[in-house]
Amino acid sequence: MLSDDLLHAAGLWHREHCELAPGVHLLRGHALDELEPLLAALRAVIAAAPLRFMRTPGGRRMAVSMTNCGRYGWVSDARGYRYSPCDPLSGSPWPALPAVLEALAVRAAACAGFADFAPDACLLNRYRPGAGMGLHQDRDERDFTQPIVSISLGLPATFLLGGLQRSQRPRPLRLEHGDVLVWGGPARLFHHGVSPLREGCHPRLGAQRLNLTLRCSGLDAPGLR
Repeated sequence: MLSDDLLHAAGLWHREHCELAPGVHLLRGHALDELEPLLAALRAVIAAAPLRFMRTPGGRRMAVSMTNCGRYGWVSDARGYRYSPCDPLSGSPWPALPAVLEALAVRAAACAGFADFAPDACLLNRYRPGAGMGLHQDRDERDFTQPIVSISLGLPATFLLGGLQRSQRPRPLRLEHGDVLVWGGPARLFHHGVSPLREGCHPRLGAQRLNLTLRCSGLDAPGLR
């Protein structure tokens, strides 16, 4: 089997599509074709809604800095975890979901077999070396029929793919710059996390990893408005 480095050198990484488990699809390099407009869009999002360290309901500062774009943004504070239409720092609506980002996520979801993905929220996490994220489930949405689309940019990371039970031993998965991971259906509530980021310097993004997680909050579903 070719190593990751050899796959990159041979130009095969970009075309690889792996089904890791029922409902879990890894699209290697899927974001690279849209990289320049995607990075420009992210710079605009961060300028409008700066990255910040949110706090857990218990008051602990999170290890990664975050911001959002889309109709709704995921927030955490003393009131709990939830989706909000407004940035709590400014009181203004979150920046709109960039068209290039929405199209990329919808296309990736379709490649993974999830037609009609309609994301209305994108959480942007910035990992610095040493930062990680513990195992958790994405349960703050009201529509579990829609998948989750996760886009990796910058330094490589070890993603931890667990199961429906927290006690299940997670599978380590290396995610590279431009990779897109999609999970839904029977895997929608799988536990997942990220191991502490290793030291490094990406040639385009420096000493950081940016992760874009697109979801459908379900808040606009009939009867929930």
